[in-house]
Amino acid sequence: MPDPAFSLGIEEEYLLVDLDSLALATAPDGLMEACQSDLEGQVSPEFLQCQIEIGTKVCANIGAARADLRRLRSTVARHAKQHNLAPIAASCHPFSDWKDQHHTRKERYDTLSRDLGGVVRRLLICGCHVHVGLGDDSLRIDLMQQLSYFLPHLLALSASSPFWQGQDTGMASYRVSVFDNLPRTGLPPVFGSWQDYQRSVAVLTGLGVIEDGTKIWWDLRPSDRFPTLETRILDVQPRLEHALTLASVNQCLLRLFWRLRTRNQRWRIYDRFLIEENRWRAQRYGVTEGLIDFGANAIKPFPQLAEELLELIEEDAAALGCLAEVARLREMARETSSDRQRAAAQAAAAQGADAADQMRAVVRHLIEAFHADL
Repeated sequence: MPDPAFSLGIEEEYLLVDLDSLALATAPDGLMEACQSDLEGQVSPEFLQCQIEIGTKVCANIGAARADLRRLRSTVARHAKQHNLAPIAASCHPFSDWKDQHHTRKERYDTLSRDLGGVVRRLLICGCHVHVGLGDDSLRIDLMQQLSYFLPHLLALSASSPFWQGQDTGMASYRVSVFDNLPRTGLPPVFGSWQDYQRSVAVLTGLGVIEDGTKIWWDLRPSDRFPTLETRILDVQPRLEHALTLASVNQCLLRLFWRLRTRNQRWRIYDRFLIEENRWRAQRYGVTEGLIDFGANAIKPFPQLAEELLELIEEDAAALGCLAEVARLREMARETSSDRQRAAAQAAAAQGADAADQMRAVVRHLIEAFHADL
């Protein structure tokens, strides 16, 4: 088997806000047309009319991913400003109400609305998906089982959705609470082989329940369209550089597992029940309360987990040319976007802002964060 490419592709979903009210706004036709003209198929509408989705090209390394993602973010921001709008890369809008939003009139989204009913109407959330090129189908399934252990770590680091309809939910990632109401979500099942995975999908496609594997929305899945493993658990990142760090860690972990495989070793497969507990801790606390290290039988603080993770993937980060990106893990292990959003609200409150103005202060913070690395 040839060595995997470990190429990268990053998909992000953004919310569009009005620069005056800071509430969600529908993407006008002119905005989508201008973006599509400049970005050549790398941008599209999302389920709700206040959303826009971008996707990088296949990138050989993190440097190429940075250049393409910066171009995509900059282009969307530039065209949005011409309509008095701005994109924010947070997984929930701090105060707008999902009941006021409407889904994009497109066959795929009309079908989703019909099939999923009221559950999908609440889908006012945005995520980030990281594709890593592996090529071989059996390898994709094997590495999927091993990467599942680290999905809670990635979720905790990415948390960017503490507010919902003007209320602090007490969660670091409320997006996960919303998304988990859909079918075929959560941690991926454990499959013994690629053929086992195919047989399971074939049951649903054969009965007409789903048309293909794109309607499977696990936190991690073999892509149905590309020869990649697609990590879907991440909240979208307000800061470009933080998105690149998470993509790099994801890429390095898969190279680590491949490297172990070449030595006839592998990461231990833990029961989903145990990983689900860490997933909950990540969803609830982000990086503030630590996760369970099942090998050590202890709850470890996130800075310690980050140091151990960096040691594990150091060789892989060097080989992939992303040592600087993964080093930012130390910073992210101490504070997430959810923490910074809460700090923005608290700072506004300290200056006498009422609840509504506190939420608007959070949106202004998110707009600034989006533009910080462009």
